[in-house]
Amino acid sequence: MSQETDSTQQTASGKPAGHSTRGAYVTGGAEFNRDTNYIEDRITADGRPGPKGEPGWPVEAGRYRLIAARACPWANRTVIVRRLLGLEDAISLGQPGPTHDARSWTFDLDPGGLDPVLGIERLQQAFFKRFPGYPRGITVPAIVDVTTGEVVTNNFPQITLDFSTEWTRFHRPGAPLLYPGHLRDEIDQVNKRVFTEVNNGVYRCGFAGSQEAYDAAYERLWTAMDWLEERLSRQRYLVGDTITEADVRLFTTLARFDAVYHGHFKCNRQKLSEMPALWGYARDLFQTPGFGDTIDFVQIKQHYYIVHEDINPTGIVPAGPALGGWLEPHGRESLGGRPFGDGTPPGPVKPGEEVAPGHGATS
Repeated sequence: MSQETDSTQQTASGKPAGHSTRGAYVTGGAEFNRDTNYIEDRITADGRPGPKGEPGWPVEAGRYRLIAARACPWANRTVIVRRLLGLEDAISLGQPGPTHDARSWTFDLDPGGLDPVLGIERLQQAFFKRFPGYPRGITVPAIVDVTTGEVVTNNFPQITLDFSTEWTRFHRPGAPLLYPGHLRDEIDQVNKRVFTEVNNGVYRCGFAGSQEAYDAAYERLWTAMDWLEERLSRQRYLVGDTITEADVRLFTTLARFDAVYHGHFKCNRQKLSEMPALWGYARDLFQTPGFGDTIDFVQIKQHYYIVHEDINPTGIVPAGPALGGWLEPHGRESLGGRPFGDGTPPGPVKPGEEVAPGHGATS
């Protein structure tokens, strides 16, 4: 999402809160509570207005730009779904660098430090252009209207669902059904538990402000991890026999688990690589086109270890763990299942969107 994946921490005056120029994430004595209030506008096939009077935004190829930092798990979901569905030519992709200050994500990896399409230095500029003085977090993923330079939405759970259901006119031939109608109730149920207990659970551990808050968060996380381990020991994917939205949402947390959450967030009962079913499942997805080819371990570690100054004040980024295991055989084919159902894998990564050499898993 954003400032660490949830919000830039600012005072009412707009100045950074606390001692950190990057933002403070831990509140002493308190449990971590994520701000889940986002811009709820949607881009839909018919451009219909939202139920709360949100303006309608019509699906239109080339009009919108997805801003999604490689480091962020919530943004990573949108990059995976965009690739699986073949939306690269319909929705352009802007990728901020792995670190940010308390104001915003910045385009420091682009020439001149400017997004080449939007011409802005900070994502904050797109938010402020539409909502001057926008008081909440400047979060990724965000979709920006290229014609106006204004943010449309940063409602990350809805963005990927709309990619699947509203952008069908621009899906590639052979695009998988990631949110099939007959499985939506079960997908929604699984997603709810995975979000509260795992995707967000690792943050409740890492940003806990007291021993009591940490202990409670740790217990909840590992109860859910054990549930997933048992579930995935008998089936290849989370829901049904093909890859769905549920797998995308879990994968981006698992991809960061040993590299970041195990140590940095103190989620250290076990490494992912010590849980046979989950580790096999994660490797299965990683080796599936559209998943592992979006993972930049260098940027992921830089983001967490540099930005979270109140957790890691030295800013030292660890050298490990070794990443070769991601490419080892997983044996999950024995459970059956068809990764893309009646569809096909996506083709090669679009030129210019590849993970930098040496930043992914190594053989």
